[in-house]
Amino acid sequence: MCGIVGLFLKDDSLKKELGRYFVPMLTAMTERGPDSSGVAVYSKQSNNGGYQFSLFHPDENFDWDHLETKISDEWKISREKQLGRYLILSGHLEKKEFNRWLKENFPSIIVMGVGKEMEIFKDTGSPASVAEKYKLSQTKGYLMIGHTRMATESAVNVEGSHPYSSGFDLCLVHNGSYSNHNSIRRILVDEGMEFDSWNDTEVAAKYIEWKLTKGDDLEATLQNMMKDFSGFFTLAIGLKNQFAVIRDSFACKPMVIAENKKYVAAASEFRALAHLPDINEADIFEPQPEEIHIWSK
Repeated sequence: MCGIVGLFLKDDSLKKELGRYFVPMLTAMTERGPDSSGVAVYSKQSNNGGYQFSLFHPDENFDWDHLETKISDEWKISREKQLGRYLILSGHLEKKEFNRWLKENFPSIIVMGVGKEMEIFKDTGSPASVAEKYKLSQTKGYLMIGHTRMATESAVNVEGSHPYSSGFDLCLVHNGSYSNHNSIRRILVDEGMEFDSWNDTEVAAKYIEWKLTKGDDLEATLQNMMKDFSGFFTLAIGLKNQFAVIRDSFACKPMVIAENKKYVAAASEFRALAHLPDINEADIFEPQPEEIHIWSK
């Protein structure tokens, strides 16, 4: 039993309020996932035309300055921000080459996400403590997707927390479980996909990346996902300028969506949406089994 929340702003004038609206949504799902939580944030960043790398180190006292000095010997980079156990770097870095360099030089650093517009912060602890540590209420942008985790199939750690990211500007949060994820993992490995964990949610993220790189759009990818994955699942997916929600054919994992002219908000329970402005003007509904909902800017 985990909690999912997502807020996609249609009205650009609300971008500066994104974090302030979002944090109560995340903390409202504490009972559904008290052991860890995380968010993906999408905003139009100034990153020199390169990619943003969300880097995590388990030691809060890690010397990020030393890392930057070493990296700058190889590439031109910019520090976007440093919060808690995360550093957001941007630059013209080739993802695979940079990952190999990190494993050789700083193997304890984890790349949580890469993209033009996406940042990822996830950590152990209550949703409120994670929100405070990473100053989420001050976040600006057009989309935030969050997850509160109650660990069932793996340890309580950052590696098992959501969102999971794969490819570029792609993230996924998941409530449920897949019964055939190991079979799909083997197919993806044969296709050249690399994995960092044994978590079933990472398989779903890698599957979406695989389909997108083969030329499918997001809707076709999610239609195929419905056919290929077995189990119980509700997903919220983020891409550059896109937000999506899907439920499996059983639809036993809850989801409520509120949509009006200003935003689309989604959560595992309505109480996470009740504080939002103009919620009384929203179309409020529960996605039906196998429905695919995609919103684009």
